[in-house]
Amino acid sequence: MVINIVDPEEQAINFSSRLGFSKEISSLIWILIDIITLLLGITIGLLVLVWLERKISAGIQQRIGPEYAGPLGIIQALTDGIKLLLKEDILPSRGDFWLFSIGPVVVVIPIFSSYIVIPFGRHIVLLDLSIGVFFWIAISSIAPLGLLIAGYGSNNKYSFSGGLRAAAQSISYEIPLALCVLSISLLSNSSSTIDIVEAQSRYG
Repeated sequence: MVINIVDPEEQAINFSSRLGFSKEISSLIWILIDIITLLLGITIGLLVLVWLERKISAGIQQRIGPEYAGPLGIIQALTDGIKLLLKEDILPSRGDFWLFSIGPVVVVIPIFSSYIVIPFGRHIVLLDLSIGVFFWIAISSIAPLGLLIAGYGSNNKYSFSGGLRAAAQSISYEIPLALCVLSISLLSNSSSTIDIVEAQSRYG
């Protein structure tokens, strides 16, 4: 008995081609569907995990926990995120406006930029670099600089001390993380993230 396994990606591309789309457009649509599905799954998973964490900790502390935002407070994490985005940006009276404002940007941009070299699936990677691992380590190490800039821009010794502490803590986490990533790179004999993912098939 022979079982023909049909690739869903190939099936979707063939279906789109029959609708009049070119093969390139069909492949792009399939990649976008994969990315949107992945992002939605991660977002919903995080919302559920945050809700569970708050409910469980509330039960341990004999509290009710989230209950007003949606049924059983299920969208509490979403409302918290909206609240944080809409909060007023207060600038210290003696602070440096540009440094204080650019600090969070310097933290966030490298984190999102590191996704450039991370493959989310077959043919789903923005940039295939031969030094992808080193690019990821280098771009991630910029984030502590933003913490220092924000602390210094506030022109407050306590905020600057907090920025130094947060930057030192972040750097201390990066060193063992970089060593772990480099050990994986050595096992796969490549510093390309795609080669590392493909090498996993050799180890089961």
